[in-house]
Amino acid sequence: MPSPPDHLGSVVEVIEELRDLGFDPVLIGGMALVVLGSRRVTRDFDFVVDLPGGRVPSLARVFYSRGMELASKIDKSGNVTATIDTLKVAEIRLRLDAPVSATFVNMKTALRIDLLFDFPLPAAGLARTATRKTVRGHQLAIATREDLLKLKRIAARKRHVPSDRDDIRFLEQLPPEDT
Repeated sequence: MPSPPDHLGSVVEVIEELRDLGFDPVLIGGMALVVLGSRRVTRDFDFVVDLPGGRVPSLARVFYSRGMELASKIDKSGNVTATIDTLKVAEIRLRLDAPVSATFVNMKTALRIDLLFDFPLPAAGLARTATRKTVRGHQLAIATREDLLKLKRIAARKRHVPSDRDDIRFLEQLPPEDT
């Protein structure tokens, strides 16, 4: 059985292109915890970015040029069950719907990137205080321990998922200077 693909290189390429467009993606969620030493298992990369506004076409193009598509249906377990396979349609959906988040996925490689648009905390504030970490030679902006705790507490209140409580305990045990 082949090993799962290492998505970090692909994610870094997306981040770099988003930065070129004026976004400052900040890693949050489970993958941020993994970078900080958690044994948590996660299947996606979550980033907070500012609202795309007039940059919707450019933002969508970043993902579609890498074989990723905008998710149009996600089941109760969080699995993407349908995507929009046309860039123009995805651009229109993002512009008209103005969602607080968007999920892009490559169904062949299972790479999934969730973008949260100034939600649930403003992207500029997260980016200003973010910790810069080098992971396998790649520079990532990661939300601070304090911001990750805020985000996890918000998620725990809304979702009531046991993993959120575990994540909160992990973050509370981290010394503040390690983030």
